[in-house]
Amino acid sequence: MTEHITTTDRAPAGVGSGAVAVARVAAAHAKAGEEDRRLAPEVVAALVEAGFARHFVPAVHGGADGGFAELTEAVARVGEGCTSAAWAASLAAYAGRYAAYLPPQAQEEIWGGGPDVLLAGALIPSGKVERTSRGWRLTGDWPYISGVHHADWVLACATVRDDDTGEDDEVRFFAVPRAEHRIERTWSTSGMRATGSDTLVLDGVVVPEHRSFPRARVLAGRAPGSVARCHTVRMAEVGALPFVAPLIGAVRGALRAWTARTSLRVDARGRAVAASPLVQSTLARAAGEVDAAELLVLRAAAVADGDARVSGDDSALRGPRDTALAVELLVAAVGRIMRASGTSGQTESDPVQRFWRDVNAAASHVALSFDSAGTAYGAWALKEAR
Repeated sequence: MTEHITTTDRAPAGVGSGAVAVARVAAAHAKAGEEDRRLAPEVVAALVEAGFARHFVPAVHGGADGGFAELTEAVARVGEGCTSAAWAASLAAYAGRYAAYLPPQAQEEIWGGGPDVLLAGALIPSGKVERTSRGWRLTGDWPYISGVHHADWVLACATVRDDDTGEDDEVRFFAVPRAEHRIERTWSTSGMRATGSDTLVLDGVVVPEHRSFPRARVLAGRAPGSVARCHTVRMAEVGALPFVAPLIGAVRGALRAWTARTSLRVDARGRAVAASPLVQSTLARAAGEVDAAELLVLRAAAVADGDARVSGDDSALRGPRDTALAVELLVAAVGRIMRASGTSGQTESDPVQRFWRDVNAAASHVALSFDSAGTAYGAWALKEAR
């Protein structure tokens, strides 16, 4: 089945202005991406050209100092063509945001030639780090690094241990250029195949002191040399935005593909399937679920952007709750669409089954769990009610 990207809603300036074009390129290369288990070079080039790499790069380096809502909408548009491409676009942008917390010397090394530098982030502490006279020595494996194949730099996260006590001291990020790491092909999943989320391997790589920063700096929103909102917002108010935005687009893509096919189908008696009230109701409910999910996510993005109209004492807890709830709505919607697709929807050529696999695979990400986010919000709300 041929995929058609026909988004006609407003095309905002900045990163959003090229998102629909990226979605078209991504859709055209989606099958190849699944087979190769990494994005096609044409898709990566389109993401960079659209401005995803530079979105959160500090303005002093030619970046956009961009907004969270703007990026969320742009990523969702890309997701209508390919979930993996949207995931890569989102995480590349956010990795650039993390790099803005590096000392100025390291920032100049990364962006001295321009802001369109692709980064990948190993955000979960792993490996082993040792202090040396030249900085830090890193050794070990960092699995599930989305975008590692096309990244010029990787930010590896590791826990530094106190030399005297042997206990954990602090968690730090370390910037490593492409020439100093290797990749093991370990990504073999049912969904999100084209993200190429393989394993980063560092073999005694020495990272100078100026290419490292404590994770606490990101959590608190203390970026050196930038007062832009995207660099001064607390991490709690950003939450799971990088991971949920691609799924909005994915479900919209599935809904569009299913609607186009269903509008042409006839049943065994030659009657138009689209005339069935059950089919119409299925479409309406799924569309409503994705609309509701998007509204929840965009409100969380507005909080991250500092919009006082939607911010409050519960913002840091409400955002994770809302994004996790949005994921549950999106999983329900794409499941509804998949069940209504019948046997024909199971064919490899039908994009609905790819979107369905992608959404369910991505929804298992630990950052998108409603249990943890819901418990934290519920505990706070009950305490406030006393």
